[in-house]
Amino acid sequence: NGMIDRRPALIVRAAGVAFLDMRDRIAKQVEQRTAMLAGVSHDLRTILTRFKLELAVLGDGPKVQPLKEDVDEMQRMLEAYMAFVKGDAGEVPREVELASLVQSAARASERVGGTVDVEVPEGQRVRVKPNAFGRLLANLIGNAVRYAGNVKVTAKVADHMLTLHVDDDGPGIPPEQRAEAFRPFVRLDNARNLDETGTGLGLAIALDIARAHGGELRLEDSPKGGLRAVVQVPV
Repeated sequence: NGMIDRRPALIVRAAGVAFLDMRDRIAKQVEQRTAMLAGVSHDLRTILTRFKLELAVLGDGPKVQPLKEDVDEMQRMLEAYMAFVKGDAGEVPREVELASLVQSAARASERVGGTVDVEVPEGQRVRVKPNAFGRLLANLIGNAVRYAGNVKVTAKVADHMLTLHVDDDGPGIPPEQRAEAFRPFVRLDNARNLDETGTGLGLAIALDIARAHGGELRLEDSPKGGLRAVVQVPV
């Protein structure tokens, strides 16, 4: 009859509108939860400051020192929550030497224990957000050092893509638990998702930073027998 059936096009259009609406609702929900976490963290930080001032008046007696250590630990945890909420805080990418960035994170992580072997080309410059990428490295390397005796970091740049491996000989994470390990505040039985504060944000923050750079982070089996974290970002 020469008539064109427009139903498929209308169905596709309706599905597209529904998808966009769903995306907006999810984005709004995430934004609301993030704002709530920021507000709670800010309020707790205010109370914590009062605690610190009151403890300072009490001096450094044997009963006071443990309280001060607890308050310091709470402070570090709150700072981690705030960093997670703020993301990269609008940091601007700039050219930095990759080796020095990795070495800095490795040396800081070695203070926790274990040894870190770094194989990164000297003089290789990459365009990243230095503070955010440094935090990604600190979380991945620190996590590995905390649960393994030996850690190796290797990196190469090819076709404007940085590929970085953090390998360890620790207990690893079973393949079926790896997706779960990236969820914020999740603590696996072998505690492989902790950052330096023990908040369960380590891998969540690292993944967020990798994606903010237009890249990705995934977990694999390591040739060293433990876990391998693979970071790939365009540079």
